[in-house]
Amino acid sequence: MQYVDDVLRGRLPACEYVRQACERQRRDLDDENLGYVFDVDRASRPCALIEHLPHIKGKWAGQRIRLEPWQVFLVTTVFGWVDDQGARRYKTAYIEVPRKNAKSTLSAGIALYCMAGDREGGAEVYSAATTRDQARIVFGDAKRMVERSPDLRRHGFATFAHAITYEPLGASFRALSRDQGGNLDGLNVHCAIVDELHAHKTRDVWDVLETATGARQQPLIWAITTAGSNRAGICYEQRSYALKVLCGAVDDPEYFAVVYTVDDGDDWTDEATWRKANPNWGVSVSPDDMARKARKAMEMSSAQNNFLTKHLNVWVNADTSWMDMRAWDGLAGYDEDLDGVPCWIGVDLATKTDIAAVVLLFAIDGQYRVSCRFYLPEDAVDASRNSQYSGWVRDGHIITTPGNVIDLDTIEEDILQLAGEYNVQGILYDPWQAQQMVNHLVAQGLPMVEFRHTVQNMSEPMKQLEAEVIAGRLRHDGNPAMAWMMSNVVAHTDAKENIYPRKEFPENKIDGPVALIMALAGAIHDTGGNEPSIYETGII
Repeated sequence: MQYVDDVLRGRLPACEYVRQACERQRRDLDDENLGYVFDVDRASRPCALIEHLPHIKGKWAGQRIRLEPWQVFLVTTVFGWVDDQGARRYKTAYIEVPRKNAKSTLSAGIALYCMAGDREGGAEVYSAATTRDQARIVFGDAKRMVERSPDLRRHGFATFAHAITYEPLGASFRALSRDQGGNLDGLNVHCAIVDELHAHKTRDVWDVLETATGARQQPLIWAITTAGSNRAGICYEQRSYALKVLCGAVDDPEYFAVVYTVDDGDDWTDEATWRKANPNWGVSVSPDDMARKARKAMEMSSAQNNFLTKHLNVWVNADTSWMDMRAWDGLAGYDEDLDGVPCWIGVDLATKTDIAAVVLLFAIDGQYRVSCRFYLPEDAVDASRNSQYSGWVRDGHIITTPGNVIDLDTIEEDILQLAGEYNVQGILYDPWQAQQMVNHLVAQGLPMVEFRHTVQNMSEPMKQLEAEVIAGRLRHDGNPAMAWMMSNVVAHTDAKENIYPRKEFPENKIDGPVALIMALAGAIHDTGGNEPSIYETGII
């Protein structure tokens, strides 16, 4: 509670998300109708066990662990709340914190406590990852802790090559990974430690763990990670959900969340910002080491994003990503009535087996409003390595069409409907893959404008789009698929300082941003479809 008080009173530097986590804990403690009770003894017991364990590496090797206030806050909050049956409230804990903040040490202690301290018969505890080496990091730390703790061994802990056991309760702790072979189904998980969730390229392991906790009274998935770069992965999905829980947009009393990072507008070169993002500042996080890495990031643009991601917990998608995603994310939502407002539509059909994008851009009082529609064949959703496609389809952010290729008739019907609902000035399209649909829409009297994807055509509206976002003059519908695609865009610059949207990897789709750039080009250089395409004639 001292840590909570210090954060909320500003005595400790903390970002918005940490303050929200502290506010949630204080609010819950004051809520007599919450449905849960905070048990001080249950909160304290894991701390007592962890502080009995030895450090097993670095300058403190051999000394007993001493939990820092922020770690005490995490542990006591997750383990202190119980329901009227005495079962633990929190079933999932999502903790995002930069490197060198003793994540693995803390997680190893949590695993050992759950083996014995929860008093769960036959508790199965796992350190889970997609690779064997990653899964063995926390397991290896816990194993060495037990081997160097005579008291733990005397009271029933034992270590083996691939397992730690606690004989009095028949509990075990093992490393679990997708690449170890065999079927991961059939587990009965009491506690799963997921270290560096951002490294999970698929959602397979996470889904198995969630499914495998159903038979336990008080299971816990403890996910602790740094920020990453894959906004289509399971980690970013959990992070997005965690932020909704923290701000109150989602009411999930069984989900604990805290994210240590920086706030919008913070100067990433300032030591005060480094302190805010790193709660173990001056303990396991060395100010001198941080200053050295920051200097390198300031001198080498190639090192900047790595510094932001790994040491300040800022999600950056590509090594040379174009859009300021914190600015983009902050512009979600609008409530204007768009009837009669001039509208331009960008259509990017890509290939018939991949995402197609239809993006509406409305010009209103010197600002812009953006609405997105995305289409995928049903078979492509099932076959994709993007773990969020199915969720985006379920939530209505992506529209599926039957089969293994895009149904252009569905897109054509939607465009016709949109043209009937809004004051559409121009529909911009790349002739590749689109000619038959365009012919149908022209026959219906729609203002079709051909827009070829050349550097000359894309550069001006792309620069304009970036400027509108930075200035806060553009707001969008908050479609998470669009946010992911926007984060994938890399700006290629030629000798004349023209820019062009590109992607680093084939799986990093950018169809939505491309369609938005096309729509903005229409708004900047409107022809209303009444004269030859300005992009073909060169008349701007």
